[in-house]
Amino acid sequence: MRLNQNILLLGKKVVLVPYTSEHVPRYHEWMKSEELQRLTASEPLTLEQEYAMQHSWREDADKCTFIVLDAEKWQAQTGATEESCMVGDVNLFLTDPGDPSLGEIEVMIAEPSCRGKGFGTEAVLMMLSYGGDIQTDDE
Repeated sequence: MRLNQNILLLGKKVVLVPYTSEHVPRYHEWMKSEELQRLTASEPLTLEQEYAMQHSWREDADKCTFIVLDAEKWQAQTGATEESCMVGDVNLFLTDPGDPSLGEIEVMIAEPSCRGKGFGTEAVLMMLSYGGDIQTDDE
């Protein structure tokens, strides 16, 4: 979704940034995990397919994806890349084109060492808040 392409959402534990091609290599490495494939009902993709998927999600009007960054790591390290701070992703799927208030949120904390720290909870709450402000082209 292009609506979030220039948005950065800063929380106490996480930072949400738009999913860009810069994030694809790390995301692709995560998705090689059989555990994550099972938990997300995903099939393994090639790196090229992952880039194509990222591009299609960015262009799709009914999907909004943010990469979840560890806020402490992102803020503490001068020159830290987003890729080095990635812990997962959070997605908003608009499920009814006629009613933009209906949707589904999914979160994945892919880094095992980052689970159980409240990152997913904060990412979902931030996405709920952001999603409530999204306006579709029809409005």
